Formats: sequence, structure tokens, C-alpha cells
Amino acid sequence: MIEVQKVTRRYGERLAVDGVSFRVEAGELLALVGSSGSGKTTTLKMINRLVTPSAGRVLVDGEDAATLETHLLRRSIGYVFQGVGLFPHMSVGENVAVPLRLAGWEGERARARVTELLELVELDPQLAPRQPSELSGGQQQRVGVARALAMSPRLMLLDEPFGALDPLTRDRLQQSFLELRRRLDLTAVLVTHDMAEALLLADRVGVMNSGRLVQIGSPAELLRAPADDHVALLLATPRRQARRLDELLGGGA
Repeated sequence: MIEVQKVTRRYGERLAVDGVSFRVEAGELLALVGSSGSGKTTTLKMINRLVTPSAGRVLVDGEDAATLETHLLRRSIGYVFQGVGLFPHMSVGENVAVPLRLAGWEGERARARVTELLELVELDPQLAPRQPSELSGGQQQRVGVARALAMSPRLMLLDEPFGALDPLTRDRLQQSFLELRRRLDLTAVLVTHDMAEALLLADRVGVMNSGRLVQIGSPAELLRAPADDHVALLLATPRRQARRLDELLGGGA
């Protein structure tokens, strides 16, 4: 579905991404995890050409993304922004309908699709006339997901989609997204700085550090054999939390 081949991105003298390669199979969820400045978001944006690689290439369904018309490429890939990215001057329904309008959908056809999309992400369609500011953070994030799904993409890119939410809302949205992904058979790349989130949500996890992909594998593979001290350090927090929970549960038995 996606093949990233030795992609590199330079900003002047700074090397933001350094020869990163990986594949994402159809129906798979890959999480890219790393600290700020590791290159994970830049790598994500090179998949749909929000950022142009300085070297290397990205294949989407076997086609070189650089040879595709940009608007057609992005129409086929849903993108959920960090911080939602809703237009504050537009209603909820208008926000969801942005990709539809760009594709020429009008009138009742567009309104019916907006209703369908809001229901898909478990929002009441009666929220369509509201302004984004009238919604909770979790509801706004669901609107962002609905907008990303507007053109029925098979591929989703998600940049820290749950990071700004409170723990309960975050957990509900994570589980909702997993169910949605299974139902729609979506292929997805998720960027997060939270290793626990990556381990719990992803089929495979890619760890980035200083622009390089230092390890990629299943959650079990990373936990069993971290490739270096950096990966081990990122795994330390979820390991410690799991041990503490086991101690608490054991103490209450």
C-alpha cells in the first residue's frame, strides 16, 4: 500500500529526515514514534507531499507519489491534523464538507454525505449547524476524522490526533478509531510521541531518532529486543507503568 524508499529531507544544512525506508501493508496500522525533532511528522507529510523529499521516493499503491497530481493524491489520503485544524469561521457541517466541495459535490448530495460521516464517527448530525467552538475537544477531533474520511480514502495519516485530549476522551477516541479502521479496512500511519499509545494501537511501531528510523517491528518485538538504548528508554515508561499496575492489582487481591 505504501512504500517509503530512502526518503531524505534537508532544510538548509539541517538534515530533518535521513534515508528512511519502510513499507505499510494494506489494512495495517504503523505508528511512528519519537521525541520532538526526531523527524516523524516530516516523514508523515512526505507521504502525501505536504513536504517534498529532498531525496528518495514514496510509492502509494505502486505509483510514485511525485508523479501524481497533488490534489488527486491528497484527495485519496485522509489526513487528521495535530490540534484538529478545523476552520473556526465554518460550521461543523461546512468543515466536514470541505473535501466534498473541492471535488464538486453540491446540494443534497453533499448534505447527505455529511450526515453519513457524522454518524460514522458517532456524532449527532444535528451538530452540523454548530460552530467548532461550541463542541468539546473530543467532538472536534471526531469532526476532523469525519472530514478526513469524506472522500472514502483507503489510507489515513494521523499526526498526534489524540495528544491534546484528557485521558478518558483520549481512550474513547482511540477505541473508536480502531473500530472505525477495522470496519472500513483502512491502512493508517499514526505519528505519536507516546510509546504506550503506539504499543497499544499499532500493528507495527517504527522508532525514529535524529531523523533516522532506528527500529521497526511489532510491539512484542520491540519489547522483547529494543535495538538500542534510545528505544529502551522510550519503552521504559510503559514498562514501569505496567509493573506498577501489576503491583497494585496484586496488592488488592
